[in-house]
Amino acid sequence: MDRIIKICFGDFVVRGELNESPTAALIWEALPIEGEGNLWGEEIYFAIPVEAELDDSARAVVERGDLGYWPQGRALCIFFGPTPASQGDEIRPASPVNLVGKIRGDLQIFKGVTEGTMVRLDKER
Repeated sequence: MDRIIKICFGDFVVRGELNESPTAALIWEALPIEGEGNLWGEEIYFAIPVEAELDDSARAVVERGDLGYWPQGRALCIFFGPTPASQGDEIRPASPVNLVGKIRGDLQIFKGVTEGTMVRLDKER
């Protein structure tokens, strides 16, 4: 089943796809979700009403465009480049995240997001 989501912030809209993991299913069921975006290097994260532990998808290093769930902060993370914890070209979250999906489209759009921007996630289909 395709779980396509719309991610809206300011005047920008991008799409992503949630994977089949248990954490992604919890996020899908919680949609729509809105939160205030925080920046940590080239990562946007915001609190969501989902509670999950690390699972088999957990990673300490992720890829550009990955969507992750950060259990320590109960937050959804959008990774579009290096973070302050990154070494070299890697993308390293503050601590491991569950991989829950992937952005579809141009990641450069996220460079226009500023601290405190409201982010809304909704089901596309």
